[in-house]
Amino acid sequence: MRIDIISVVPKLMESFFAHSILKRGQEAGHVEVVLHDLRDYSLSKQRQVDDYAFGGGAGMVMSIEPIARCIRHLQSERSYDEIIYMTPDGDTFNQQTANYLSLQGNLLFLCGHYKGVDQRVRDMFVTKEISIGDYVLSGGELAAAVCADAIIRLIPGVLNDETSALTDSFQDNLLAPPVYTRPAEFEGIAVPEVLLSGHEAKINEWRFEQSVERTRNKRPDLFKKTGL
Repeated sequence: MRIDIISVVPKLMESFFAHSILKRGQEAGHVEVVLHDLRDYSLSKQRQVDDYAFGGGAGMVMSIEPIARCIRHLQSERSYDEIIYMTPDGDTFNQQTANYLSLQGNLLFLCGHYKGVDQRVRDMFVTKEISIGDYVLSGGELAAAVCADAIIRLIPGVLNDETSALTDSFQDNLLAPPVYTRPAEFEGIAVPEVLLSGHEAKINEWRFEQSVERTRNKRPDLFKKTGL
């Protein structure tokens, strides 16, 4: 997979992709993440990429010209399965969306900034609009990084144990069960005996029961979707 990200502050994102699982996934050749500075596509001496909104009002709007120039340049080099605009009024990102996007070959993320992008950008180029929650950030960079992390870890080979992603919370509308590691007892609190039994069927049954109970208590909205 290749992920391209267009931003007015690409350096803000460099560190995020240079460590841990995301770094290893790139070094192993499972994914390529390329950051693009939108200002490189501005024709003004000041590298300006925004302007005042027609009709007045507070805040600046990202101009269509540098964005169109950047997207068309990238499209001349490859075809994108989705061109994604990170925006508070997009569809709320969830595990099912991450699963779908992880199966694609080329993704392009456009990070909003200021008061957002000229609507014509959304009409002409964007194929998917995503939000990570009902709140507003200074820009779409953190949101794009969150989505990229959730997507990349699902790509085969990125995680050391590929089954790990399949047992994450939300994969089946259930929250993950409690997990434990050594020591088996700490300050009088012991790990549930079933996890030390070595009996795989009983362990799986316990984990499922714990997932159901945890979801029922913490996320009744999700529990309704399980049909249990």
